Amino acid sequence: MNDGSPDSTEEDFAKVVGARLRALRKRRRLSLQAVEEKSGGRLRAVVVGSYERGDRVASIRRIAELAEFYGVPVDTLVSDGARSRIPAQEGKVVLDLDALRNAPPEAERLATFVASIQRQRNDFGSPVLTIRSEDISLAALLYEIPPAELREKLVTWGVLASTSP
Repeated sequence: MNDGSPDSTEEDFAKVVGARLRALRKRRRLSLQAVEEKSGGRLRAVVVGSYERGDRVASIRRIAELAEFYGVPVDTLVSDGARSRIPAQEGKVVLDLDALRNAPPEAERLATFVASIQRQRNDFGSPVLTIRSEDISLAALLYEIPPAELREKLVTWGVLASTSP
């Protein structure tokens, strides 16, 4: 019998969608308050924050509204990852090094890998680091997962730098 509380599938869905929402917002360098202001109050900061944390399950209508606000297709937020468009499944990736330093402990292996790339390139002055598709493949080996899955984790961890001007 359902008592109205979300089941684990809904909670997992809410967390995945929430992580993708947070990644989109951070890529655009928006605060929750800025989302509320830019949306004319339609998207309240406290509500968007609860979606991002996975504390609330967004309705399909609200997911569509959020996708429109961020300028992405709805399936970017809800697809199974195999078709996810964030980030692209091939090509280079630009990492936000500050976000990587503050990423969850699971990202520690990636941080170590990225530090080795920085040392090889003698590249320590930038807040971002561009890594090639081949580097993503190597990093995925550290996690024993396919590169596409690592790209999804980059979104979840919120370590992708904004590539917009």
